[in-house]
Amino acid sequence: MPIPTYQQMFRPLLAAIEDGQVHSLSDLHDRIANAIGLTAEEIQQRVPSGRQTYFRNRLGWARTYLGKAGLIEIPARGSYKITDRGRQALVDCPNVISNAYLRQYPEFVEFTRGSRETADRSQATTTDNDLTPEERLRSAHAELKDTLADQLLTHIKQCSPQFFERLVVDLMLAMGYGGTAEDAGLATQYSADGGIDGIIKQDPLGLDSIYLQAKRYTENTIGRLEIQKFCGALDMCRAKKGVFITTSRFSQEAQAFVGMIEKKIILIDGDKLADLMITYGLGTSVKETLTLQAIDSDYFSEDD
Repeated sequence: MPIPTYQQMFRPLLAAIEDGQVHSLSDLHDRIANAIGLTAEEIQQRVPSGRQTYFRNRLGWARTYLGKAGLIEIPARGSYKITDRGRQALVDCPNVISNAYLRQYPEFVEFTRGSRETADRSQATTTDNDLTPEERLRSAHAELKDTLADQLLTHIKQCSPQFFERLVVDLMLAMGYGGTAEDAGLATQYSADGGIDGIIKQDPLGLDSIYLQAKRYTENTIGRLEIQKFCGALDMCRAKKGVFITTSRFSQEAQAFVGMIEKKIILIDGDKLADLMITYGLGTSVKETLTLQAIDSDYFSEDD
């Protein structure tokens, strides 16, 4: 039988965790494969890159989409549990659960629409059939990037505050700040940092430095008061440059405040953080490279 699409895996995945217990995706692999009726050969069929099987790839996408619709929850990294929405979906859809069903949930609509650079693209009225192959390829790439960004933020929010502080230093170094000095970036001692979570030396002697503040929040919005506290910490260090990085977002008051003060403070919210990590390859790896080729007209020219 053909390997089911990721949408066709929605219901088998929910049915496998219907007991309400916490399951890991690896534990569910064989159970779902048997429920679908895949053979050993079909389970081992690999995508063109050879780095992953079709089955695991599509099961992973099914997990992502169900999670975005709130039908499953992730109590810990790599662990999954059905929600009340998921149980209701099994009742509402005795045969197949599709994206059309998931679109009743606003958070899923927001996810598929793309809250970042793809928002305008997804709101267009054109369908895939109206797009050129190149446009479909770019659209798919944008969707994959949005999904990766969302996965990055999910992983970061499950890490410790200490890890997040090291992450922001690593990001600044990956972006080229700190030069080549071995100690260009350092994370200050946890809980005794005086409001400073990292320091980036912009030259080998440390004559000019950038001070970092890192807040690993799940929902909290960073307000003006937090930025004012960061300014106070910069004053204690006699610093004029700072970067405030969070996994959540900044209020309008906080954004307006940094535009009124003399110090140069850059605000990086969760969306921008994920985008920078993807751009500079921090916490990500290249899964597959596709090359788009075209005719070389010069080669076929017979002019002397």
